Amino acid sequence: MKKRTIQLYSLLGLTTLGMLGCSKGFLEKNPQGQLIEEQIEGKKGVEATLIGAYAIMNGNINGTWGNYGSAPSQWIFGEITSDNAHKGSVITDQPNMNMIESFTTISSNDNLSTMWQVYYEGILRANTTLRLLSQDQSGSKTIKAERAKEIEGEAKLLRAHYYFFLWRIFKNIPYVDENTSIEEAKVVKNDKDVQPMIESDLKTAIANLPDSKINGEGGRMDQRTAKAYLGKLYLYQKKYTEALTLFKDVIGSRDITTMPFQDNYDVNKENGPEALLVAKHAINPDGGGDNANVGDMLSGLNGTNPVGCCGFYQPSIDLVNAYKVDANGLPMLDDSYRTNPYTSDILLTDKTAIANYKLDLNLKFDPRLDYTVGRRGVNFLDYGEFPGDAWLRPEEGSRPHGGPFTGIKTMIPKSQHAAHTQAGAAYVTDLDVNIIRLADVILMAAECEVELGNLPNALKYVNSIRLRAAQLPSKTTGGGVAAAKYEVKPYPAFTSADQARKAVRFERRLELAMEGHRFFDLVRWGIAKEVIANYARFEGGILPVFKSKAYADKNAYFPIPQEEINKSNGSLTQNPGY
Repeated sequence: MKKRTIQLYSLLGLTTLGMLGCSKGFLEKNPQGQLIEEQIEGKKGVEATLIGAYAIMNGNINGTWGNYGSAPSQWIFGEITSDNAHKGSVITDQPNMNMIESFTTISSNDNLSTMWQVYYEGILRANTTLRLLSQDQSGSKTIKAERAKEIEGEAKLLRAHYYFFLWRIFKNIPYVDENTSIEEAKVVKNDKDVQPMIESDLKTAIANLPDSKINGEGGRMDQRTAKAYLGKLYLYQKKYTEALTLFKDVIGSRDITTMPFQDNYDVNKENGPEALLVAKHAINPDGGGDNANVGDMLSGLNGTNPVGCCGFYQPSIDLVNAYKVDANGLPMLDDSYRTNPYTSDILLTDKTAIANYKLDLNLKFDPRLDYTVGRRGVNFLDYGEFPGDAWLRPEEGSRPHGGPFTGIKTMIPKSQHAAHTQAGAAYVTDLDVNIIRLADVILMAAECEVELGNLPNALKYVNSIRLRAAQLPSKTTGGGVAAAKYEVKPYPAFTSADQARKAVRFERRLELAMEGHRFFDLVRWGIAKEVIANYARFEGGILPVFKSKAYADKNAYFPIPQEEINKSNGSLTQNPGY
């Protein structure tokens, strides 16, 4: 991958922009040449820079390989750090990811630099859009006032998103906007809270944007997206009343039980009613994949399967067992799901025993398990029965150190490869990534209701998610029989705030697993240290490599990339503990 060398002060010193066309949605892009900023003034120029600002949502500036740290799914920072997933693959491939997973990372980790540089590039593009828009509106006014208002809302919502993602990972970050000069940007410090500026941008977006997608284009920002995002920011700040008001506006009268869970991961059913904030992806007309979902490309199957690469991002054994249900079809909120754990074939050592392994069809699982996880003996999309090791990436001479499972949510059926993958690289797809979807908002609303003491309302929200899950068709084995005793039932009642809180948090894990939320949830709930310690004891008892995983208070945030500190000439200060 081409090394990125974006300096902080370059955020305000943009001199070139690719003029961008569009085909799929509005983000299938072909670079058409490089133009200086003065050449892109006016309506066409402003609209082009806005599309350029949207383009960073896929976490990529150029190329395909190497964009994992900036993936919109946030699988590295939001999932493998948690109890949901392992980095996977082999220990020697992408070793810097091992350090993030184990909370031993240092400031020179390339995933940190990628995250920082890509998302500040997004801020750069949003700022440039706003600056050019201001110049147009104070001069020739080639953009009508109504559209100018929308463009401001779109650009500020994009900027808020990029800052929020950076703040959530690094906390202490420098803030620059369209009015910061190049000289000022060189010495901006990272000693101020950026949340008020994020909030201001989100409020502007709410005021300026329509309640439906502009031009009917999926992926565009709209008022509901802005309200969901501001509610999320308020939730992080524990402003439950303010957040709940926004969440209720987003949910409205929409019934999530009519929106199939599996449609969220179907490449042919994108832009559906549940999608709110989405990273759009596209295969280029020439078959290239730099506008595709390059952030998740390593999560493909490895070995003799229709994808062939790359064996990363494996669901944990703990996550799989969390989908167990009790006799009433309810989750085991007391963590008793870890008793007599289901481990597939990973503890077998004899080759004959491994070859003869049979799936236990009598285990009782929430059906969302097999729409989230690939496990041996269960049909995997249209690829056939998942065979275990043959589609995983084992360490030389041993079993896969990341466990026996793989993810499904980032994968597409083999029948869709020709139309939706990069030529010659089926692990690069154009599957969109949901950053905020309706189920997420419903469960955030439920969380607010619990903290405000409205348990019946929280129950209603949680049960709507569970009733939707109960509609999922059973996954089958290669022999065509149900792969488990699938069951998911609604809670009859919440008898205490503590039970309700546990239920909401558990439901977020089940519903949103492998979608980039889990670690950030644990941190904002203040339970990361306890959860990670319990997880390390359980997971490490099965896969010893994870026994030493330990979370310290400093790990709520990651170190500022050392190369950015070096470039800043003393303006940036390293986070405490690093």
